[in-house]
Amino acid sequence: MAQPSQPQSDPSASTSQPFVSQWASRYRGATVEDLDPPAALSLTPSDTISLALLSAFERDYTHLTIVDSGTRALLGYLSIPHLQALLAAGRVRPEDEVRAAMVRFRRRGAKYKVITMDTPLEELEAFFEGRDTGGQKQDFAVITDSARRFVLGVATRADLEEFVKRRPA
Repeated sequence: MAQPSQPQSDPSASTSQPFVSQWASRYRGATVEDLDPPAALSLTPSDTISLALLSAFERDYTHLTIVDSGTRALLGYLSIPHLQALLAAGRVRPEDEVRAAMVRFRRRGAKYKVITMDTPLEELEAFFEGRDTGGQKQDFAVITDSARRFVLGVATRADLEEFVKRRPA
């Protein structure tokens, strides 16, 4: 998976106009499942940063999901490139808990876009382009079941781009 950048606002994005996929001719009915995303690796807020780094590097993941240890509810995520920057700046240490570096999902006032294995790739692309986030582009999507009870995987913009490269027009 490619290294993600921080989400950026795109003032020209408008949610009132329909999204036009740049790769629609290549999707031809494909869904997130066709990306063959790897299974999610979820940690808890009390796990150590060193465990998070080791786990991510072993699997070549750029994002890890963070779940509640008791309920397994999705709490947020950990961006490995951002974590590396925090370590380099001395803002966190390897023995610190993941909670010191994780990004929590906002629950209030934010509309949550459910991405499942059945989500069409056009919708995933629209999500990455910020159509569901007020113009704020996204670099990854957490894939869940339709009831949002289980984290199944993570798909990145790079995964979508790789799929398009492999698929003839």
